[in-house]
Amino acid sequence: MTTFRSKALFRAGLRAMLVVPAFLLAESCTNLTEVPHDALTPTNAFHTDAEITAGVAGVYAQLRAMEWVGYFTLEDLTTDVSIVPTRGSDWYDNGQWLDLHRQTFTPSSPGTSAFVNGLWQDPFAGVAQANLMIDVIQTAKPANADQTLAELRTLRAFYYYILMDSFGGVPLVTTTEVKQVPQVSRDSVFRFIEAELLDARTKLPEKWDASMYGRLTKGAANALLASIYLNAGVFDKKCGGPDACTGVNANAYNSCSTVTVSGGKNACQAAIDAADAVINSGTYTLNPNWAQNFSADNKSSPENIFVIVHSNSTLGIGGNWPMRTLHYNQLNTGDGSPWNGFATLAETYNQFTPTDDRRNMWLAGQAYSFETGKPVNDRNGNPLIFTTQIPDANQANEANGVRFNKFPPQPSAPHGGSHPNDFTIFRLSEMYLIKAEALNELGQTGAALTELNRIHNRHDAGNPVTAAGQAGIRDAILKERLLEFAAEGKRRTDLIRHGKFLKQWSTTMANGKQDRSGHPELILFPISEVQMGANPMLKQNPGY
Repeated sequence: MTTFRSKALFRAGLRAMLVVPAFLLAESCTNLTEVPHDALTPTNAFHTDAEITAGVAGVYAQLRAMEWVGYFTLEDLTTDVSIVPTRGSDWYDNGQWLDLHRQTFTPSSPGTSAFVNGLWQDPFAGVAQANLMIDVIQTAKPANADQTLAELRTLRAFYYYILMDSFGGVPLVTTTEVKQVPQVSRDSVFRFIEAELLDARTKLPEKWDASMYGRLTKGAANALLASIYLNAGVFDKKCGGPDACTGVNANAYNSCSTVTVSGGKNACQAAIDAADAVINSGTYTLNPNWAQNFSADNKSSPENIFVIVHSNSTLGIGGNWPMRTLHYNQLNTGDGSPWNGFATLAETYNQFTPTDDRRNMWLAGQAYSFETGKPVNDRNGNPLIFTTQIPDANQANEANGVRFNKFPPQPSAPHGGSHPNDFTIFRLSEMYLIKAEALNELGQTGAALTELNRIHNRHDAGNPVTAAGQAGIRDAILKERLLEFAAEGKRRTDLIRHGKFLKQWSTTMANGKQDRSGHPELILFPISEVQMGANPMLKQNPGY
């Protein structure tokens, strides 16, 4: 696809929705081959409840594009959480991985061409699919139309959340009309998302029955509201496209306390209220086994609010985190061995103290096989020892760097992308930390510390957080979010809110990311040359 709203996208999106399993992961599909693909329209393609349900599932299916290498990957890869060093002849790939980590991306740089272009394209494909299905529901008027429309509007709002977070002001389209449109301001996108969620949440269920697992709930809408309100100091500002980002400080904290949102409410208070709506709903509880939130059976986690549903089926619609990070000799799948790429920085790993059980999400030291449980060797036959340090990002060896194991693999999965662990977008623990941060911004530091330790002490009870003062508690919350959400695609947004995204992360690794505080444009991604050329009404983000 080379345009924002091309006919090819419309038709491809329509075809994709018609073959998505109902609801999300069954292996049969809807067969409408009697209708020529180019003739498919909302009026002739969706006649039955099953076809409509498959269409709605198709809008969810687009979430998988946000993973590899989409929004959630880039949220960590452009920060101190994740790096893909060049390992001999492996992982150079025209410099695209280090272009992202070092924040040297431009409209035509390798990382932008390979992945940031998709970061624009894929959420807009989700928007297009949502718009189509909204049109279908409004035309067909099936049972539970109001609830299904609320579900689709919430999904569309989430895709726009990704676009707003990544690019600032973007084109805002809510119909199936195929035409090029200019950007609207970032604060206009923020207000659109807020209005959609405030209305939709009143029509969404508190929970679905087990057969509808993965569908959006009232809790998911409130979680998304809590997130946009906490980030209102960044999001509710003109920034991107024709608008300079003068209202956002790239090198200092951007507080929600400075923003007024719907109903004349302070954004920090609105964040607290939305978080409390989830906390007090009675639908979710903190999981006493933190690791189970990410395990192969995490569909039963009481903590997970909104996830991308994965399967270990032969369709290859599962997760691939183990493939990105594990060594070649640690796992077998139907597609071969892992890729031995992604690692974290020593400075990041060292923030996880030995007394904190979340440190167990990392693999350091002697590596073991997930097939046999036995120690494994590197490709030269020597014991494979994952080192904490990566001495040089340009010249790493196959053992350099601590590896991720937050989403553990299924041994001998049928495909590299068939690991069944659902990817967590929102969990209950985040609602407590959002509440803590918003309370702190309102000057309620004691209450903020209580909420912060509610999460921290579950993992490191012998070492409660004792930070004092608003600035100290801000830093403690940011650290806690790193400990709690590493590898869950939160870090870039957190660092931008705190004014720390552009700082140097490592002083011990050669050829890593340097201080970029003189380049505030980097708090937005550039719009790729591909998209700029496809839509002459677009304005490049300032500074690029």
